[in-house]
Amino acid sequence: MKKDFLSILDITETELTGLLTEAKRLKALKKEGKIHDYLRGKNLAMIFEKSSTRTHISFEVGMNELGGHALFLNARDMHIWRGEEIRDTARAATRYVSGLMIRAYKHSTIEEFARHAMIPVINGLSDLEHPCQLLADILTIEEHFGSARDLKVAWVGDGNNVCNSLILATVLTGMNVTVATPSGYEPAEAIVKKARALGGKVQLVRKPENAVTDAHVIVTDTWISMGDEQEREERIRSFRKFTVDATLLRHASPDARVLHCLPAHRGEEIADEVMEGGQSLVWDEAENRLHAQKALLLRLLKNSG
Repeated sequence: MKKDFLSILDITETELTGLLTEAKRLKALKKEGKIHDYLRGKNLAMIFEKSSTRTHISFEVGMNELGGHALFLNARDMHIWRGEEIRDTARAATRYVSGLMIRAYKHSTIEEFARHAMIPVINGLSDLEHPCQLLADILTIEEHFGSARDLKVAWVGDGNNVCNSLILATVLTGMNVTVATPSGYEPAEAIVKKARALGGKVQLVRKPENAVTDAHVIVTDTWISMGDEQEREERIRSFRKFTVDATLLRHASPDARVLHCLPAHRGEEIADEVMEGGQSLVWDEAENRLHAQKALLLRLLKNSG
């Protein structure tokens, strides 16, 4: 039976542990210069409705290093952009490739692909979640702190797709997440309710200082996600007190570390001094997209197609 990865909760706590262990192993092998053709003969179709840097590079390089091949497919160049039904594209793709990774505007688009594809479908980003980013974030946290369990994690900024996945990840990791957003920019209510119902520890506050007090990890992201550009001026006004800077970090634990999934708008959601400072794990986090996704690809595609 095929396995999809549309949400961070599509895996169990045990499966997450296994993926992280495998990611660390693959990362160590890469540093030793050892590349293994675990996915020789496998092909991953990568469908992009939204532009991408890290998702595109990490998935394509990941497939290459595992001995497989990745195909970049711009949705504008495909017939789905001209009206072909998703179910028809999904069924045809099933006959060609071993898996689909999709970066879409709407989560429902990825769900529709998953319903009709007979091969694994991976959410490379949607308006609801960004689960691959959370795999990298948890890997980064574990590398630095040893374990994510019982860590206090603060989210500062827009309650967007990455924030939603972080909230759901509390169920798998035992992290305590406090989210600080301006009024009207909270994470999805259904996501918060789901996490709490499954035992996740989530708090919502208004002031960034309250979120980061004694926090071990501070996470932020752009205030203006793709598709929100028309709201730029309004969002800048709403978020002007939500910049992760040195002043805000003084409220956190002395050993606190900062994550940002990138791209960053320095001077808006994060100060340059923090991005370039000793508390930043941003570049380890970016690198870990590759290793975490290689582990995911190996798990999903090894016996597919």
